[in-house]
Amino acid sequence: MARRNRGGYAIIRIVRIPAVLILGPTGAGKSPLGDFWHGQGLAGRRCRHFDFGARLRAEAGTGALLDPVEIEIVRRTLRSGALLEDAEFPIALKILAGFVREQALGGKDILILNGLPRHAGQAERLERVVEIRAVVKLEASPQVIVTRIRADTGGDRAGRADDDPGAVAARLRLYDVRTAPLEDYYRKRGAAVLGLAIEDRTTAAEIAERFSPQLNTLFGEEAALRPRPRLGPEAGGRRLS
Repeated sequence: MARRNRGGYAIIRIVRIPAVLILGPTGAGKSPLGDFWHGQGLAGRRCRHFDFGARLRAEAGTGALLDPVEIEIVRRTLRSGALLEDAEFPIALKILAGFVREQALGGKDILILNGLPRHAGQAERLERVVEIRAVVKLEASPQVIVTRIRADTGGDRAGRADDDPGAVAARLRLYDVRTAPLEDYYRKRGAAVLGLAIEDRTTAAEIAERFSPQLNTLFGEEAALRPRPRLGPEAGGRRLS
């Protein structure tokens, strides 16, 4: 039973999901790194990699979670290379909620975020359900990015119709203006910020070797079990799925 305050209103504890945010420009190796931790885990805990870009592309094709209006918004966003803005954040939250259910995330699991949030407005709204405790920032020059994409260094570019030079350049500009400032956003909120310069042939295993010891220490210090996180009506009284 929920506790009630003096006014008789129910007090509902909102459990936020512990998370690591992988931050970096397109082609820097975010998805391969997320997949690596998804398979290996951190601090003896299960990691689940939420690749928001891949999930958006899947929803644009199948629409398993979204209604027709939302699907069209996603398709338009992908075609233009734009970002989901604040008014469209419920779409992102619905996709994340579906992932949490699909993966049966538990209180000791770690969510690896890749592609969400992409700007401060999304970050503020995501704080209601996710607690980002570490930011892993992958840094690479435009020349390195182009080389990595052409060589498919991470093995994750097959079938990407949006990897033509013009589209890549536009995404890099958008990242610099809207997404890169999230580093300072999360540093001010007390998250650990870990950075690494990425080269043409840097692999996910090499990146993980650099960061995993620090993340193992960070998440290994949490001994208390947390209740299973829920994305549903309990979160601020709004239905999220």
